[in-house]
Amino acid sequence: MPLDLQHFTKWDWGLSPDQAPVGPAIMSRIGASVQLVTGATILGIVLGVSVGVYTAIRQYKWQDRVLNSTATFLLVVPAAVLGLMVVLAAISINHAAGVRLFYVTGLHSYQGSDPFMFLLDFLQHLILPTIVMTVPGMVGYHLTQRTYLLDTMNADYVRTARAKGLPLNMAIRRHALRTSLIPTAVDVAFSIAGVFTGAVITETVFAINGLGSYFVQTIMQNDINGSVAIAAFGAVCTLVGALLADIFSAWLDPRIRLN
Repeated sequence: MPLDLQHFTKWDWGLSPDQAPVGPAIMSRIGASVQLVTGATILGIVLGVSVGVYTAIRQYKWQDRVLNSTATFLLVVPAAVLGLMVVLAAISINHAAGVRLFYVTGLHSYQGSDPFMFLLDFLQHLILPTIVMTVPGMVGYHLTQRTYLLDTMNADYVRTARAKGLPLNMAIRRHALRTSLIPTAVDVAFSIAGVFTGAVITETVFAINGLGSYFVQTIMQNDINGSVAIAAFGAVCTLVGALLADIFSAWLDPRIRLN
């Protein structure tokens, strides 16, 4: 299917093999994916970078060894296994509490008009998949940010700042951290497309009709229009990520703006 401007301006992506419009189907799944991955992505970045900085400052101390060992273990746990473990734990908590604190399928079930109850129901559905998606991202950013910061901490300008009497924490915060955040910011920006389409296992475990599961469905059903639409959406996300990467890099390192 050749692409032209109307596919983006009118969101007209043709019909699927069952003659259903592709555009509305993708829009509903994009909405579900945004609800699913936004909180998990933000938490993964914030927690991962924070723990990475914490362990880098305490290199080879017991905190560093314990957190790195835990992160390495969690990094190799498959998402399906982690999801099933979280589901089983949530079911046990529900049974112990005698009430349904957590929902293990879908994103919504409340049908009333009370906004507070709607938000509570949404959080009850969202917390489990958020945990499953946050953990891999958090441990990944933790390990990479630790490596980046350790490299930067040994730079000449950081040692010079320390020699002039600047405390370690202040030298890291003023000099080393901003520079070490640049590759992390670039990694985050270029992972936007993968975040939306890569949550297939989490969406399957929690029965969420997101973009990742729809992508697999279009491939299995030989749905050319749906596959092209998702690929185009991923391309837009990549372009946005490239722009964000440049903006973040220039904000973190003023020398980039001068060049």
